[in-house]
Amino acid sequence: MHKPGDVVLGGLFEVHYTSVFTERTFTSEPQQPSCTGFDTLGFRDTMTMAFAIDEINNNSNLLPNVTLGYSLYDNCGALVIGFSGALSLASGREEQFLLQQNCLGTPPVLGIVGDSYSTFSIATSNVLGLYKMPIVSYFATCSCLSDRQRFPSFFRTIPSDAFQVRAVIQILKYFGWNWVGLLVTDDDYGHHVAQSFKSDLAQSGVGCLAYLEVLPWDSDPNEIKRIVHLIKTSTARVVMVFAHEIHTIHLMEEVMRQNVTGQQWIASEAWATAAVLQTPHLMPYLSGTLGIAIRQGEIPGLREFLLRIHPDQNGNEDYGSDMVRQFWESTFQCRFAPPPAGWVEAGGALCTGQEDLENVETEFLDLSNLRPEYNVYKAVYALAHALDDMLQCEPGRGPFDGHSCATLQRLEPWQLAHYLQKVNFTTSIGDQVSFDENGDALPIYDIMNWLWLPDGRSKVQNVGVVKRSAFKVEELTIDGDKIFWNFGLNKPPRSVCSESCPPGTRMATKKGEPVCCFDCIPCSEGKISNMTDSTECTTCPEDFWSSHQRDQCVPKKTEFLSYHEPLGICLTTASLLGTFISVVVLGIYTYNHNTPMVRANNSELSFLLLGSLKLCFLCSLLFIGRPRLWTCQLRHAAFGISFVLCVSCILVKTMVVLAVFKASKPGGGASLKWFGAMQQRGTVIVLVSIQAAICTAWLVSSSPAPHKNTQYHNDKIVYECVVGSTIGFAVLLGYIGLLAILSFLLAFLARNLPDNFNEAKLITFSMLIFCVVWVAFVPAYVNSPGKYADAVEVFAILASSFGLLVALFGPKCYIILLRPEMNTKKAIMGRGTTKS
Repeated sequence: MHKPGDVVLGGLFEVHYTSVFTERTFTSEPQQPSCTGFDTLGFRDTMTMAFAIDEINNNSNLLPNVTLGYSLYDNCGALVIGFSGALSLASGREEQFLLQQNCLGTPPVLGIVGDSYSTFSIATSNVLGLYKMPIVSYFATCSCLSDRQRFPSFFRTIPSDAFQVRAVIQILKYFGWNWVGLLVTDDDYGHHVAQSFKSDLAQSGVGCLAYLEVLPWDSDPNEIKRIVHLIKTSTARVVMVFAHEIHTIHLMEEVMRQNVTGQQWIASEAWATAAVLQTPHLMPYLSGTLGIAIRQGEIPGLREFLLRIHPDQNGNEDYGSDMVRQFWESTFQCRFAPPPAGWVEAGGALCTGQEDLENVETEFLDLSNLRPEYNVYKAVYALAHALDDMLQCEPGRGPFDGHSCATLQRLEPWQLAHYLQKVNFTTSIGDQVSFDENGDALPIYDIMNWLWLPDGRSKVQNVGVVKRSAFKVEELTIDGDKIFWNFGLNKPPRSVCSESCPPGTRMATKKGEPVCCFDCIPCSEGKISNMTDSTECTTCPEDFWSSHQRDQCVPKKTEFLSYHEPLGICLTTASLLGTFISVVVLGIYTYNHNTPMVRANNSELSFLLLGSLKLCFLCSLLFIGRPRLWTCQLRHAAFGISFVLCVSCILVKTMVVLAVFKASKPGGGASLKWFGAMQQRGTVIVLVSIQAAICTAWLVSSSPAPHKNTQYHNDKIVYECVVGSTIGFAVLLGYIGLLAILSFLLAFLARNLPDNFNEAKLITFSMLIFCVVWVAFVPAYVNSPGKYADAVEVFAILASSFGLLVALFGPKCYIILLRPEMNTKKAIMGRGTTKS
């Protein structure tokens, strides 16, 4: 289709979608291929460019005094035809091209709108880009076309696949689909989509590809059957299809034959609004489809322009008589005379040319969903605005050599390309049109959803939009309540390779499989994960431990010898009982202090011994309860001094017994002067002072201190007192042991001394108990963990204290309370005389 003008713009459209090439030999003349399969929407794209140019010519504010013409070619869905048309546009070697008499050298075509396929645009731009011929595509989306080094004069009014891929990834992320299949066509468009998708999907971490299949360009039935079987058996419920309409049709027909249901289809812009797929036999499988669609626009006045299209029997029609006739025949299902042989006999109607377009149901006049047409419209206006800016250049202030400007008589395509890069205008409906440094328009897509209505009709509705903001960030807006899902309960499907790992577990990738396929491994003790799909477990702080579900850190349980637990209660009771008994015995002794039994056994040391035993019982309470600094420091000092006081009293009593026996012999009276009351008190004080000095040195040099021990149990904090200096603790115990052994030896030697009531026997027995208890204490203490070490020490204190109390004072209290007749001086002295 051609129309003359001062400046001519070219166009490449798919008016026919099939071409047939006749075989030829080397001797035969080349013949033109025949184009079949009239594409009504492709023809509407063509007429949209014609309308835009007519509208510009009637606009006095844009390109005044300049008439635009056009030369439009059909690519017939074949690369060789589209490429041939592009070369014809650039070179003017087409017989139908009419040069005007006033042409002074302007190229036949200054810019081209097209082509529709990415592969066709790549081939055309590879050649025409050498001459900086501006090409503005309305449908080629391959991201490779953004390469300015390779395609210096290529522009487009449709977003590139790079943005489309990111838009689809945003949708996958929105619905939580991380296990998806991808189908692409076997051309540049499909291969670049596959490459971008694998790269962007891995980088975003949104999901993984369950499979990636290439749809054959020739729609090989066996290959299509294999691919559909793979879709049917795959665990991925979401299938993305980046393919052209014709390849999608063949795919979906096989989907119907194999009855593949339960799939969520994601449509690329190439077929997101294709009416040819919205048929009653395909909609049971395709209803609920989500698609990325070209931005919808409005073109006022286009309907009236299209209604003026009419076949001219005389061949004078501006819009191409042959092409309009084909459109007419396709729309009204008739044939112009002479019809094909047998047409009339088969019931076919003849076209009269008087048919009314408004009275026939055709998608040609359905302008409610203008998408590629709107991109064509913007492409034509972009070239017009660039030309207008170029012609408004002031001489001497131009952008070319010597600040020169381009003139209408000497226009060059590369000059128009320069201005096209800087074009910036707003359409009649308010959309801004400009190009970035790569020739790409500001990207924006509508998100479409396919509905299958109860009455059998299909509908494609807009449910959202995805666009790039001024800050180059993808913004996704979806109205989820409007979306129709072709699944039970009208809810989106789940499409994951592995179910999400709940809190308390971490993801472990399966060997040899994508990262989206994983096992959920429970966190080990002491580690948690409090998020879904956590890749690792975090270690809890020192004083915290993992909960049973491993989803949070909880404070560790504390363990120490407590007053509230049975063991602590028993030991406390025993300590208080021992203290009470000591007080009772002390009261008995006090009440009977003048009796022979009390007086005969060194009453002062007995009272001191009972006091020290009471302190021994009470000091055990310092080992119960949560360790503090003062209790840690006091417990061992009190224990050490109390027991030294106790053992010192026993030692002095033993020495006094020996001294009295020795004094009873002739000439032995002098020895008693060393064991008078003052000497006894002094000896006790000296022995206790030595222990006090040991305790002081220990506390000053390396004091015991509370310690949180986590070595015994990982999930518990055992509060204990560390002794600080092991040497100090050993010296303290060794000193007590030394005095105890010395007392035992002296008492053992004096056990058979003649006396009516020889206390040496009781001391021997009490010291034997004391030594046995503390000899057993050492290994038990060393091998007892945590609070049990304290319990062992308390038990040793109580056992030795009770042993001393019962062994030393039990028989005496028995006589005092139950055998008072034996508590007389005569009884004691008499028995002693009889024995001697």
